[in-house]
Amino acid sequence: MTDKYIVPEMPTRRMILTLLKTQGPVGVGSLAAQLGITEMGVRRHLKLMEQDGLIVATIVRQAMGRPTFLYSLSEQGSEQFPRNYDHLLLELLEELDEEQGMEAVHSLFDGRKRKMMKRYSPHIKSETTLASRVEKLSGIQNASGYMAEWREEKDGSYSLVEYNCPISQIAGRYRKACECEQQMFEELLDAEVVREDCLADGGRCCLYRIRARKK
Repeated sequence: MTDKYIVPEMPTRRMILTLLKTQGPVGVGSLAAQLGITEMGVRRHLKLMEQDGLIVATIVRQAMGRPTFLYSLSEQGSEQFPRNYDHLLLELLEELDEEQGMEAVHSLFDGRKRKMMKRYSPHIKSETTLASRVEKLSGIQNASGYMAEWREEKDGSYSLVEYNCPISQIAGRYRKACECEQQMFEELLDAEVVREDCLADGGRCCLYRIRARKK
């Protein structure tokens, strides 16, 4: 492992997402022609994206010949594109705070964390090493719009960097969002996680230092 940040290669995946977003259900042949790569290469990307929950496949039966598959974005895949929800969500959270208090707001964030834990745990906790878990978590965060990178440090710890926060306005107002993210990382990685920089505090990024738990 080098000390260079490791960034998942995303251009082809992003192009596929964009084509599915703009063209609706699309077949492998059409994607291959537009991307300029082989159908086998397209299928490899589609398989991984389907495993990540970004796309869904629909079987189209034909009068003659074998059935074909058309691919479209899942709800999670659609969320990879910018949406101006922050202002509306802030208003809703502020109203909840006024009506029921901050405890109710915190309860919402805790519920979101539990749902994300349930979604991500099977993909991360099956990894046998801390490095592979950090790598998998970085990939998940990157696919979710956080522009995540990771690297192994010389002292054996790991750094996870997020250069973007899709809920930055919300996190700036309600720091419980940041607390829940750190707690979720600790549980998913089964490691000690310390946040050393934060976008919500005006930092350049959200930087987490990750170390194996002391025996």
